[in-house]
This record gives sequence, C-alpha cells and structure tokens, in this order.
Amino acid sequence: MEDDKRRGKNVDDDSYVLEDTGDSIADIEHEMEVAAQQAADSTAVRRAKAAAAAGTETESSSTEAAEMKDRYLRTLADFENFRKRSEREKTDYFKYALAGVLKELLPVLDNFDRALDHAEEGDDFHRGVLLIYKQLYDVLKKHGLRPIDQAGVPFDPKIHEGVVSEQNPSVPSQTVVAILQKGYFLHDRLLRPAMVKVAVGGPDEPR
Repeated sequence: MEDDKRRGKNVDDDSYVLEDTGDSIADIEHEMEVAAQQAADSTAVRRAKAAAAAGTETESSSTEAAEMKDRYLRTLADFENFRKRSEREKTDYFKYALAGVLKELLPVLDNFDRALDHAEEGDDFHRGVLLIYKQLYDVLKKHGLRPIDQAGVPFDPKIHEGVVSEQNPSVPSQTVVAILQKGYFLHDRLLRPAMVKVAVGGPDEPR
C-alpha cells in the first residue's frame, strides 16, 4: 500500500481499472457480430414489410384503375350503341312517316287507274287524266312509293291477295295472271298487298 502511495497512485480511483469478466477478445467480437446481424435482420424485416405494403397498395391501385377503365369503355360502348339506335330510329321515322298519308291516298290512285281503264285511249279526257295521274304518282314515287303490278309471276302470299282463281293449264299453277288492284310498297315495307287472279290446273311450278 505504501508502495502504491509512493508511486503517486490512488488505490480508490478505479477510472483506469477494466473489469475482467473472463471473456476473451474473440468472444467479445463474436457477441458484437451477433448483435450487428440481429440489427441488420430486424432492419431487413421492416423494409420487407414496408415493401410488401407498398406493393399491395400499388396492386390495389392498379386493380381499381383497370376496373375504372373497363367501366369507362363499357359506358362508351353503351352510349355509341344508343347513338346508333337513335339515329336508326330517327331515320326510320322520317323514312316511313308518310305511311299513314300514303295509305289514305291509295284509293285515289285506284280511281285514277279505273278512270284510265274505262276512258278511250288517246282522247282528251284520257290524256288529261293520265297527265294528272302521272304528276301525282311521280311525287309519291319520289317519297318511296312502289307499285306491285306485275302479272305472270308466281303467287306470293307475302305481297299478293288471291281473290279469284281460274282454270288455265297453259301456265304453271299458282301463277298470277291478272292484277285486279295494285299493291304498294313504301320503300321496303308493304303498304297494301295486290289483289290478283291466280291460275290453277296447270303444271306445278318446279321448286
């Protein structure tokens, strides 16, 4: 003790004393490596969780964007179909708007046909009636009126109404041999079927 005092050292001052735990330097280094590895693993786990959360959010955002795009395209297609249907309906409306008026005018055309059939062809009355009839018919034709007035064709129940039949072996059976009253189309729609005379008793028409 006295020797320590003589050397100028205070035995109560332990600031320069290292606690000896018995661990070697290698053990201490190993413990430091383990602690560093644990810290690194913890950081990696946190980063992985954050990345996974970000990926989930990105995937969710992508799914929502795809759904919105799909709804937009469907709405656009529905609107385009609606626009086309509206245009078609509007076109058909204007195309066939005169159907009711033209039906009421058909008896007038029938009377013109009867007058022309009974008037002597070539006289002034016939020429005057024919002129008026042609003027009226040209106007109606411009608006889509088409006559069904052809004889010598097979009977078609879609456009013909058979009111008279006659035995006529010289033509195939069910042939229209006379138009008794003209039928008419408005564009491609039937306004009125033609009243016709139909031949029977002839050979069956080949199918």
